[in-house]
Amino acid sequence: MPKILMLFLTFFKIGSFSFGGGYAMLPFIQQEFIHKHNFISNQQFLDLLALSQSTPGPIAINSATFVGYKISGFWGSLAASIGVIIFSLIGLTIISKLFDKFKENEKVEKVLSSLRPITLGFILAAVYSSATDIHWGIYELIAFISAFYLLYTKRLGSISIVFIYGCIGILLSLI
Repeated sequence: MPKILMLFLTFFKIGSFSFGGGYAMLPFIQQEFIHKHNFISNQQFLDLLALSQSTPGPIAINSATFVGYKISGFWGSLAASIGVIIFSLIGLTIISKLFDKFKENEKVEKVLSSLRPITLGFILAAVYSSATDIHWGIYELIAFISAFYLLYTKRLGSISIVFIYGCIGILLSLI
């Protein structure tokens, strides 16, 4: 199968089953592109996380664009990006047409409620897998704790945190 078609179909599958947003798709990307096809490394996956978080736009699109480009250049990024959004685009169009009819339906609410903990599990699996790939020195530990603190308690935006630690990383590389 040509790589571009494989990218489209794989990201279509990821986009179709990743309930809960971009973070929920991260374990699927790990499984498909690191473990199954060995197209990207764990380090490239960590780079994907950093870039997807720090660039404008949804994480799902940014991740698909990054992986697609790494594998097949511009056309790969286009195929992956279209693949990841097409199911959501069609699905949300249908759901928006039916939402008013079913928004008070108890069964629909139960189905949606049952998906929330699964989504959290997907996100935690990606976090755990990524955490085990980091070489944990004192800088990494301080950066992790302080970034979590700034994001969670001070509500500093993720872009600001990436910018701050990017500057710190540049300064440390000059020493």
